[in-house]
Amino acid sequence: MRGLDTVGRLGIALVVAAVVAAAAWTLFVELPASGAELLGVLLVLAAVVGALRGGGSIGRSVFPTYNAAEVAVEGPITRDGGGGGPIPSPGSPGADDVVELIERADDDDDDAEALVLKLNTPGGAVVPSDDIRLAAKAFDGPTVAYTTDVCASGGYWIASGCDELWAREGSVVGSIGVRGSRITAAESLEKVGLEYEQLSAGEYKEAGVPFSDLEADEREYLQGIVDDYYDQFVETVAEGRNTDAESLRETEAKVFLGQTAAEMGLVDHLGTREDVEARLEELLGTEAELEELEPARSVADRLRGGAERIAYAFGAGIAARFSDPGSEFRFRF
Repeated sequence: MRGLDTVGRLGIALVVAAVVAAAAWTLFVELPASGAELLGVLLVLAAVVGALRGGGSIGRSVFPTYNAAEVAVEGPITRDGGGGGPIPSPGSPGADDVVELIERADDDDDDAEALVLKLNTPGGAVVPSDDIRLAAKAFDGPTVAYTTDVCASGGYWIASGCDELWAREGSVVGSIGVRGSRITAAESLEKVGLEYEQLSAGEYKEAGVPFSDLEADEREYLQGIVDDYYDQFVETVAEGRNTDAESLRETEAKVFLGQTAAEMGLVDHLGTREDVEARLEELLGTEAELEELEPARSVADRLRGGAERIAYAFGAGIAARFSDPGSEFRFRF
């Protein structure tokens, strides 16, 4: 069947190119004076090249080249992909872009019968992670998540919205926990003779600011938020993975290698990308053809992303920190 589709796409491209070539020859060669014939030939060639590209696009729309859409979640998970903290993230698509790609595959792309979510992330911001999970959960068709290196924290939260999770034996999986952090600069201000003062209304409006020490009641208040996020994390993963919440708590937010994670039920299957494709063929009942979807980017964006990846490789490593816009007290998976 796929062979017939390929012939069909090629046939459509050639027909479109032939029609455009004939029209271009008439307009640019036959009609102009002989002095313009050389220019006409060049215009014909340019028209044919354009027609081949256009015909190829039409052919791909009539005879689809894939039946499964692949969307990648790589690097720290943030709203816009810009990252947070002192080390810039590697310019991966932000959560909004990832959600848009998943929804596009689900709503606008009739060819995508299945969704493959490639996860290589240490986690990230809470709500953006949940946005991706919800988009994957809402996809109309089989959803398979697979991780290469790291599927931790927010990445695992996202995977709980998929039908299956695959990992390599050496993948790092887990970290079902929540972290809240703050930088304390009160002592430094005191050493240089500076004082922090800000007018506010509401007893806990200033809780967690870096320029004053936490009072006991402020610490209890902020710890309560972390605990609430943790409960939400555990309950959501337990429901999505059809497992016991208490067994997830017993992991104590540790990470595990893929083999151990599979034995614990945190991962459904171990295997390579080829194994994932074979599984897709079982789910679809036909040969799996994957198409990786990417957000549209300008040349400048691509060059900037490459530079950011180089910088990230030097300084970031496996772990990353994620901040909320206020930069006072930070909650993250």
